Amino acid sequence: MTQPGAILQGYNNELVKYIEDLGMQKEELNKQIQQAEEEKNKLQHEIQALNEQLDHVCENLDQKIALRNDLSKILNEAETAYMKILDSSRTLLNVLKKEVGDLKHTPELKSNVT
Repeated sequence: MTQPGAILQGYNNELVKYIEDLGMQKEELNKQIQQAEEEKNKLQHEIQALNEQLDHVCENLDQKIALRNDLSKILNEAETAYMKILDSSRTLLNVLKKEVGDLKHTPELKSNVT
């Protein structure tokens, strides 16, 4: 039979091996955790930078949309005013044509012309 001391030594050797394996697994897991935390921090920094860029683009876009709206309003007002000018010009032309036509039919103008 095997002596109890030898059995105990065998158990002890096996326990030490398992404890060492667990320690190595813990070290490897710590390395993986550290790498994951570094990646997380890197991604959070990139997200922050992208959010700042997005905010800037949104502000710029809002300004451009407001400017476009102002330009549309000015253009509409100018087109309306221009149409009124055209209408007034047409009315003036019609009035002048009528008055010149009426003048041609007056006796005084006919005698001066001939």
